[in-house]
Amino acid sequence: MQNHILVTGGAGFIGSNFVQRWIQSATTPVLNLDKLTYAGNLQNLASISNDPRHTFVREDINDAGVVGKLFEQYMPTSVVHFAAESHVDRSIHGPADFVKTNINGTFTLLEEARAYWSSLKADAQQRFRFLHVSTDEVYGSLNAGDPAFTEEHKYCPNSPYSASKAASDHLVRAYHHTYGLPTIITNCSNNYGPYQFPEKLIPLMVLNAMNGKPLPVYGDGKNVRDWLYVEDHCEALMLVLRKGRVGETYNIGGWNERTNLDVVNSVCSILDELRPSGKPHASLVEFVKDRPGHDRRYAIDATKIANELGWKPKETFETGIRKTVEWYLANEKWINGVRTGEYQKWINLQYISK
Repeated sequence: MQNHILVTGGAGFIGSNFVQRWIQSATTPVLNLDKLTYAGNLQNLASISNDPRHTFVREDINDAGVVGKLFEQYMPTSVVHFAAESHVDRSIHGPADFVKTNINGTFTLLEEARAYWSSLKADAQQRFRFLHVSTDEVYGSLNAGDPAFTEEHKYCPNSPYSASKAASDHLVRAYHHTYGLPTIITNCSNNYGPYQFPEKLIPLMVLNAMNGKPLPVYGDGKNVRDWLYVEDHCEALMLVLRKGRVGETYNIGGWNERTNLDVVNSVCSILDELRPSGKPHASLVEFVKDRPGHDRRYAIDATKIANELGWKPKETFETGIRKTVEWYLANEKWINGVRTGEYQKWINLQYISK
């Protein structure tokens, strides 16, 4: 069978954006492996559902037998590993799933990738890449005046989620240094954009505001994140896959630090313009009890990827957030599709029951 690129978690938020972008701009077909947990959604891939270059397989990366057979059948030239449990709040309520998927699942994928890679001829081994997509949260929290995270920043994870991602990063690095597997790690800042599951800050605020519901903001709302538009992130990943140095880590950030309250107010301002309700949407803001261990600030220094690979984000926060709000307003069918009992159960647990 023709060589593919293997994408894990390709029905999730970032993964589905990456797969769509890949199909639009590359010639190598995609094998999309996703377990379809609560945040995996085949509606995210509707635009390419009939494209013969996209093959979707619903399986678990923890199933070594299945993963091994997929490597053997589709002979991937690269692996782009998105599959992960990714929501901090969920990791606080149920850390076991994060250990299983983010650590054990990455280990299984690495083992099967190593076995496959070891069977390749020398030229194919040199071309093969294992790109592991991770997060800036592995670095811990910054104070207001601290310099942004560089690739040399020490790991200091503060939640079960970030600890599980840190562990997976270490495994990927070890498989390169121990076995020679050609791996690359990327650590990105907070993504936003189309197809994001509405437990995350921006889509939750958009959907609640559209329906006149309270806009829950943790603590004093002054926690700072660096916001990266998802399409910019996907472009960076494609560049790293083509030109990144094996064994290296690249931080990918948007150069857009904003407090959570600033983000919510930006969403409200755009909605006041595009979907006026008779009163400012910001009047719906409701401060709620802060979550345990809430990191105060993240910020990415993306100088390395800019200098080495020539990447920088195209979207400012102002242009990206407008595109994002407009997308949610124009895609009510998608919104209705994700408003399942699982989603409502989570919202009740996290916000209403407190």
